[in-house]
Amino acid sequence: MDILVIAATEMEILPFLRLPGQRRRGIDVLVTGVGMVATAFALGQRLATARYDLLLNVGIAGSFDRSITMGEVVNVYEDTFAELGAEDGEHFIDIETLALARGTFLGTASIDAPILERLRKCKGITVNSIHGNEATITDVVNRLNPQTESMEGAAVFYAAQYSGIPVAQVRAISNYVERRNKAGWQIPLAVKNLNRWLIDFIDAHRG
Repeated sequence: MDILVIAATEMEILPFLRLPGQRRRGIDVLVTGVGMVATAFALGQRLATARYDLLLNVGIAGSFDRSITMGEVVNVYEDTFAELGAEDGEHFIDIETLALARGTFLGTASIDAPILERLRKCKGITVNSIHGNEATITDVVNRLNPQTESMEGAAVFYAAQYSGIPVAQVRAISNYVERRNKAGWQIPLAVKNLNRWLIDFIDAHRG
């Protein structure tokens, strides 16, 4: 199985990148840069010249759901471009209601992967600006009821959908979505747990 591991930054997958090359046989890595635009551009370039059996988007994420513990690794099975649409006074009209484009995409991986299936399944949103204002947090929760947010996930799902390639998104929770509170972040724990999961997954599907 040829797998492309996609991450926004090297930091998020550094332990995996330090594995011996033989252990990463059959695995390509694409570090796209942060955000949906950088992700779409980098992934578009790669898929123009290479074909894969699976796109695996990994990284850290914020959680709206306080029942998810810090550092927990989750399977984001659905992701939405949360800001794609139009404002109408106090109301937001999403891109699908406007009948202009799709805004929500699903993970489509259909591989035999118990290590993936045992993860908590979550609905995610992809944003340009990480939420840190109580009013906008309340608004997006009421509108979409997401559990996680990232800046890249839906862009990977979009590329996979229109390229006809199975895709999965796995994230480790580094913080809760709230007013910016760096003292509460658990990035090292999230990175550690994400890479432990990623290495186990790759070992199970190498080659």
